[in-house]
Amino acid sequence: MIGLGIWEASINTMLFRGTGRVTISDRNGEYDFKLEIVGENAPEFKISEVTESGNTLRAVAECDMFKGKKIPVSATFEGDTVTGTATLPLIGNIKVRGHRVS
Repeated sequence: MIGLGIWEASINTMLFRGTGRVTISDRNGEYDFKLEIVGENAPEFKISEVTESGNTLRAVAECDMFKGKKIPVSATFEGDTVTGTATLPLIGNIKVRGHRVS
């Protein structure tokens, strides 16, 4: 499994500016994700269709904020850094660069 740990990245979009935190853990051989916005109440996300390719994780996220819409996400891990993208409905591609905090 790749990317296990706690990761933070700055998010800067027209709708939101802040710090996102993702905790990636191993739950009996399956990826488990906890997504947070530091200091904010964030919508709950459901993550599915997780695949690994080298040092990159790809998945599909869904949340109530974008009802019925699937959000493709990817994250590439290099040591203690991560770069990723999410394609949000009505907004488009959001790129993030973050680091491991634990």
